[in-house]
Amino acid sequence: MKAVALCSAATSLLLTTLATAPAGGTAQDLSGVAELRGTVVAALRAGARGIHYGACDPADVPPVPHSPAGLRCGTVSVPLDYARPDGEQIRLTVSRTPATGEDGKRAVPRQGALVYNPGGPGASGMYFALAGTLPVWRHIAAAYDLVGYAPRGVGRSAPLSCADPKQFGKGPTQAPTHPSASYKRRRVAEAKAYARGCARRSGPGLRFFNSLNNARDLEVLRAALGEDRLTFMGASYGTYYGSLYAAMFPSHVRRMVLDAAVDPDPAKIWYRGNLDQSVAFERRWADVRDWIARHDDVYRLGDTPKKVQAAYATAAARLARKPAGGKVGPGQLQNAFLTAGYYDDYWPSRAAALSAYLHGDPKPLVGLAAPRAGSAAAAENGGAVYTAVECNDAPWPTDWAVWDRDNTRLARVAPFETWDNAWMNLPCAYWPAPRQRPPDVRTGPGALPPVLILAAERDAAAPYSGALEMNRRLAGSLLVTERGAGTHGIGGGPNDCVNGYLNDYLLGGRLPARNASCAPRAEPEPGRGRAAG
Repeated sequence: MKAVALCSAATSLLLTTLATAPAGGTAQDLSGVAELRGTVVAALRAGARGIHYGACDPADVPPVPHSPAGLRCGTVSVPLDYARPDGEQIRLTVSRTPATGEDGKRAVPRQGALVYNPGGPGASGMYFALAGTLPVWRHIAAAYDLVGYAPRGVGRSAPLSCADPKQFGKGPTQAPTHPSASYKRRRVAEAKAYARGCARRSGPGLRFFNSLNNARDLEVLRAALGEDRLTFMGASYGTYYGSLYAAMFPSHVRRMVLDAAVDPDPAKIWYRGNLDQSVAFERRWADVRDWIARHDDVYRLGDTPKKVQAAYATAAARLARKPAGGKVGPGQLQNAFLTAGYYDDYWPSRAAALSAYLHGDPKPLVGLAAPRAGSAAAAENGGAVYTAVECNDAPWPTDWAVWDRDNTRLARVAPFETWDNAWMNLPCAYWPAPRQRPPDVRTGPGALPPVLILAAERDAAAPYSGALEMNRRLAGSLLVTERGAGTHGIGGGPNDCVNGYLNDYLLGGRLPARNASCAPRAEPEPGRGRAAG
């Protein structure tokens, strides 16, 4: 009966889409119909086959103390090109831990599988099957099988590569906030070489690593899990292709949480969105400096944000002349503090390492920021998938003069991340694969079950304006805001108010009557990892 029901729902969806396709449609419209048909075929096959589970490879799910009982891993086959579902297949790795069925001494009925994606593009969610070992996820793990997976291109899921991992991410590197003309020429040449390397190392299938295919893969995974409707939680980039899934397969959504929502406006995918991100990181960098200044008695980096900025600039200039440990230059320093812009839990360790360095002890900074050879392959893979997906998803300016103009202007008011962000994305200007046109994500009233959107008001990686836009575009969605906070991804964190809304929704389907807000989490305690004073 399950296969018949799936066939009926899938066929109905296919026929509806075919019936509403424009008679004189463009090539892209027609290609979309072919890809929808391919998605239906792939989902039917996956539903019939299911997933055959076995022990998890440590490369996929690292062993941890007290691993949950029943943790298993398997693979799901999906078409490389959904327009040709009988063509080349790729395998996505999947992890799963069954619902515990009990919350304390109380028996809890199973509600199905909860699929999670942590974002990226380029991040693996395989570790999510371990989330039930954390107290904050205990209630959800009682009711749901926790399912993680590595999206196409990531880890062992048909991995992408654009450069030799042995040469990737080496230090020291520079990070000028106002780069010279010669520095820019060098970075342009590197971006062109990187784009060529993606084509050479990843082959003609490179074009099929994109957000629309990630959403289609999610539909095949739903069928393989034996779920009639999908319960999904996506963070960061996961919110974007989660919203694509919601728009493409609204009747297949059971519940959906979009945490740290990115702006789905087609005009912001992805060039303009990255410019907005650089502006938001400038605000977040100001938050970091303000916190360090208020704890000058601990870190001795200055009692005003301006003095902290001067201390940081002093360290960057010193590292440019003589890298710490031979591996940590201004680029590594900037990256360490960029991660502090993502997660305020990192503020104490970064401040302590900077303080120690400026007071004569470089070891904490080297330990924190030096590139690690053991993680180079994973980092290179993640970077390759990030680049491929973002470059494939949308048109990008192909004239370097446009990039130079926009980022030069922006760096005058937001110097902290602007050029680093530009160099990260510049290969898209010279991308060898065809670009797509981003879909206009919208759902009408009643077309989609209510979606829960979570956002921190001062999130830099996913600026808050994106959550507001997502809320407008998904009819019936509800937004919960952590006011005055900036950690990237707030569900399952230390804020009990946020987690209350998350649990109410996932466990009981309950949402607030209107958009709601929570007070911010407590600021990090200074002194953890203290290295000076």
